[in-house]
Formats: sequence, C-alpha cells, structure tokens
Amino acid sequence: MNIFDGRTLSLIGAVLVLLGCSWAIVKLLARRSESGIDAAILETFHRRVRAWWILFATLAAAFFLGHGVTVVLFGLISFWALREFITITPTRPGDHRTLFWVLSLITPMQSFLVWMGYRYYGLYSIMIPVYAFLFIPARIAMAGDYKRFLERTAKIQCGLLICVYCLSYAPALLTLPLPHAADSGGGNAALLFFFVLMVQLSDALQYAWAQLPSKHVIVPTINTARTWEGLLGGTASVTLIGAVLWWATPFRGADWWMAAVMSAVISLMGFAGGITMSAIKRDRGVKDYGTLVEGHGGVLDRIDSICFAAPVFFHCTRWWLGV
Repeated sequence: MNIFDGRTLSLIGAVLVLLGCSWAIVKLLARRSESGIDAAILETFHRRVRAWWILFATLAAAFFLGHGVTVVLFGLISFWALREFITITPTRPGDHRTLFWVLSLITPMQSFLVWMGYRYYGLYSIMIPVYAFLFIPARIAMAGDYKRFLERTAKIQCGLLICVYCLSYAPALLTLPLPHAADSGGGNAALLFFFVLMVQLSDALQYAWAQLPSKHVIVPTINTARTWEGLLGGTASVTLIGAVLWWATPFRGADWWMAAVMSAVISLMGFAGGITMSAIKRDRGVKDYGTLVEGHGGVLDRIDSICFAAPVFFHCTRWWLGV
C-alpha cells in the first residue's frame, strides 16, 4: 500500500494541525479564569485532545511503516480490549482453557487473515461468528462445568464479537478494492483515516451538543450523558464535515454525497456502540473497562464506537462501490 498519496497526506496533516490548534486554544482558555467556560468541560476536552494526539499520531506512524504494521496495531488493540472485557466478566475455572484458545489462537488468526488481504474476505468474515462461536460452547462443555453455562458462553462470545471481530473490519478497509479510486494508491489509507476521524468527531460533537441547557436524556438508567440533543446535533455536524471531506474518500464524482451519508451512519453506529458498552458496564457495576488511558479509562472505553461502526462502514462501502 502506497501511503504517499496527496489526499491521504493532506488529510493526516490537516488533522494533526487542527489538533495542535485545539490543544493551544484549550491551554489558553484554561489559564483565563474569566472565560466563563466550565472548568470541568475544559478538562474533559483537554483529555480528549491528548487521547486524539496519541491515537492519530500512532495511526499515521503505522501507515508510514506499512500495511502489516497497521494490522498488527489493531490486532494488539483487539487483544487488550478483549482482555479488559473478560476481566470485568467473572469466569470459572472451566472457562480458562477456552479463553486460552480465544486469546492465543482465534484473536491473532483473525488479524492474520485480514493481513493476508481481501481474497480471504470469505474466511475472515465468518471465522469468528461461525467456527469460533461453535468452538466456544463445545470447549466449555468439555470442561464438565455446567453452572451458568449459557451466561458464561454468551459473555465470551460477546467479547470476541465486539472486541476482535468487529474491530478487525477497521484495518480490513486497507485491503478493500476501490474500483473508483484506482488513481489513488493511498486511497485505502485515506479511507481508514477518514473513518477513524469521523468516529472520534462524532463522539466529541455528541458530547458537545449534550451540554446544551435543555437536555433530554435518551436512556437515563444507562448513561445520563447521552441525550437526544447530542445524538441529533452530533450526527448532523458529522454529516456536514463528512460532506466537506468527500475529496479524501473514494466517494468522488457523482457519488460525493455518499461521504456525508456514510458519516451519518458512522455517527449512529458509534452511538449504538457507546450506549451498548455503557449498559455492560452498568450491569457489571464498574465505571470504566480499565485504567490504561489516563483520564479515559481503558482501551475499550475509547474504541467502543469504532467497534460498532467498523463492520457497518466496511460493508456499506463494499456494497456501494460494487466490490
């Protein structure tokens, strides 16, 4: 994959410059107590900008190092996210050997198949939801422990599906043939960067719109920060930004408007991911999935939106471009 494409470099450069400006503005406002902006909101935004710097700088560096490094990066993230998920969902001794195979074989195998390229789409698209999902209950049953069998099986399958299978569709964008972007060797890198950017902007803008004085919380028992104002305002904002950035996507020419539609889809699926993972945390009685990311909890707390949006974005793009 050739990363040195003008559109890809322009998008990456613009994002990094924007992050630099955002960091400077937040620092300036934080020093001016008379700015009138809630200090808690400023601190939250400052932590988000810092996390974005780590995310986008790491992703850009992986692009420059090659396709394989990018896939390995997402594979490591998948492994750590699944580890966090399993940690908050208690298991029994009879599950340990099953988890060994899930973490040491199935998880890296999914990344390996994605790395092998789009010609293995027919295998990596079904390996986990078919073969792994059949293996997990059978292996747990062989341990002879039948207590809460369905609950234990479902927890492992759910974690594997969200943290590994769904997330693997993000690096899979690098292997997706783009028939309408043959002139752009780095089109796949731009597509992945565009996707991650839209997901992160969606999270940030939904949070920003949710700060309006008039709030209508969608599911108060799950997450009081998720409001209708945030969802609708954030989705509309991301849709407009996606339309502006149509040039960085394969949806060009007469299909430019699809960049806006895809951005709206990303925003809605990102919301679904956030609210679903919040429900799991409430069920387990925890605030965050981990403490790896300072001020933001665990890795899974940062990528829940990506996990839900990635497979939908991949398949919508695949279908629309006629791959």
